[in-house]
Formats: sequence, structure tokens, C-alpha cells
Amino acid sequence: MHPNRAFRKSSDARNIRFAREQGFGLLCVNSDDAPLISHVPFLLSEDGSQVELHLVKTNPMVRLLSAPVRARLAVQGPYSYVSPDWYGMIDQVPTWNYVAVHLQGALELRPQEEMFDLLRRQSELFETKLAPKRPWTSNKMTDGVMQAMMRQILPCRMVVEKIDGTWKLNQNKPDDVRLRAADAVEVVGMGHGVDVLAALMRNPEEERQ
Repeated sequence: MHPNRAFRKSSDARNIRFAREQGFGLLCVNSDDAPLISHVPFLLSEDGSQVELHLVKTNPMVRLLSAPVRARLAVQGPYSYVSPDWYGMIDQVPTWNYVAVHLQGALELRPQEEMFDLLRRQSELFETKLAPKRPWTSNKMTDGVMQAMMRQILPCRMVVEKIDGTWKLNQNKPDDVRLRAADAVEVVGMGHGVDVLAALMRNPEEERQ
């Protein structure tokens, strides 16, 4: 996370909304060799106090979860390279603008009987975003198949103790300079979600709400 305070003024409420909307992130825990990282879908409670997710039983992280372990969930938003030529002012350097939220806390395994309800709520959340498509439900599956698949995965919960958000949107530049950079990002930006990032750069104060 970028240490500049200019990029870290967003409220916990805004960071929670962002993470809930994304619903996918990088789960990181320490190991003896190197940090373990898994790409996971997740559910974040409305108040940001807990994350629910699942891991396949063969995931190396599972071997560390005989007791709760410290973990961080990194949620990535839009990002783009920013050329110094786009600012229209001298003595600038290349950079990347981005949005990211980190959730930190204790990760633990949950009872297997919670697995079905977690999957139901996860699929329900994402399927409703695909309207007008009729939502998928497990009722469409052959009897016994869902149960067999669930035996291969484990429900987990992380109690969130700390939330950090970085919204690096050129807030440290004059307005006219930031807006020129936003226009260039929208047209020729190099990254992911450059149109969303450009819109945020044009209204950086909105992210503090």
C-alpha cells in the first residue's frame, strides 16, 4: 500500500463497499518457505467485520489452519500506468494510479456443515448481478453431485481487525494536471478498468465518502 497520506484518506465505509463489490482478492498467509497466496472469491459482511471464503482441501494453506493464522486479503481495483508526458508540466516521473483495499485479521477453518450455506450465498450474490439472466441455483445439479464437490472444499472465516485502502488518483497534483492525466488514462491507459480509474481521477474527493 502506498504510504502517502494523500492517497489514504478514504473512510472504512468506502473501503468496505469497494471490497464487497469486488468480491475477489488475493489471500496471503506466511509459511516457512515464502508467503502463500490464493486467488479467492469471498463474502464481506456489511460492517466489514468478517470475511467468508472457501479453500480446496489440497491448498497448502489448509495445512497451516490447525489453529487460526494471521492473514491478509488484498482486493485490487482499477489501475493504469501514467506517463509523465500526460501531465503537461515539467520534471514529472512515470507512475501507476490504482485502487486497492487490504483486509487483515485471523483466518480459521469453519465446520464443514457451513459449506453449503456459504456457497448458496456466494452464488446468489454474483448471480443477481447478471440480471436479467435467471439466477443459477444448485437445484439445477444432478442429485449427489453438489455434495460430492463440497467434500473437496472447506469453509473459512477471517475476523477483520484492520482495513487499509489506497486510492492513488493524482490527488497530489493541481486539478488541471490531474484532469489532463485522467483524459489520457481513459483513451490510452495501460492496465485494467481504465475508464473507471479515469472517472475516479476526475472526482477523487468522492472516494472519501
